Amino acid sequence: MKLPFALARRFVAAETFEDTIPKIKAINEKKIRVTLDLLGENVREKTTADETVDIYIRLLEDIHAASLKSTISIKLTMMGLDIDEAYCKENLYKLLDKAKEFNSFVRIDMEGSDYTQSTIDIFREAFEKYGRHVGIVIQAYLHRTAKDIDDLAEIGADVRLCKGAYKEPGTVAIQSMPEIREAFKTYAKVLLEKTSYPRIATHDDELVNWVKEYAEENNISKEKFEFQMLYGLREETMEQLVKDGYNARVYVPYGTMWFPYFKRRLMERKENIFFVLTTMFKK
Repeated sequence: MKLPFALARRFVAAETFEDTIPKIKAINEKKIRVTLDLLGENVREKTTADETVDIYIRLLEDIHAASLKSTISIKLTMMGLDIDEAYCKENLYKLLDKAKEFNSFVRIDMEGSDYTQSTIDIFREAFEKYGRHVGIVIQAYLHRTAKDIDDLAEIGADVRLCKGAYKEPGTVAIQSMPEIREAFKTYAKVLLEKTSYPRIATHDDELVNWVKEYAEENNISKEKFEFQMLYGLREETMEQLVKDGYNARVYVPYGTMWFPYFKRRLMERKENIFFVLTTMFKK
């Protein structure tokens, strides 16, 4: 059954880039930057991967033409990682060439734990070639993250730190939320101390307040890091962070392949399910 997009519009900006533009501009007007995320994953045909790369390249061109304060986020499985790693890297480099041309930036998103090592390996090679034009996402709940954070901080990588969005077994990931929070704090310390501009991605008040307090106690300027949240969540919080002098960025997903993303957002908090059910029929 094809579900109506009205269900997802709380968390997904639109199904087309054109319909997303006014929403990006509205966010930018509040002095909040944007990372645009074309939804989709696990492409297994080269023709589809090639089309996806072309879409991403046009997206960078369109963002530049519209003078939007936005970068982009990509999943390597959309660029052919499941087909062939060398082919995926070739596609990524095509995209990064365009990003470099426009002095823009590409965030390599992190997917399930089966892809963690290959994603980090590909990022490290891309970082050597493209430097500040490419970054990566690291998930705090994975047991392996302590070493990954240290290694990435050592090379000065641009890291977006989040809790983790995929269901993983206890052998792979921490299951307790208090333990995940403590791990997040530990890794945030490393990034704040050893990298030039960490991206702190969380909606959790405990973590937001902890980062603010830690930065103040350690004389870390508000200009030296960035808070990130997802489209449709904590909008007033983001606006207040900007008023308080912090840098802020919203991840704005769009596209027709919205259901897996929408489902993950619903599963994160029961309040999200209630919100959708109570507002889906409102104008």
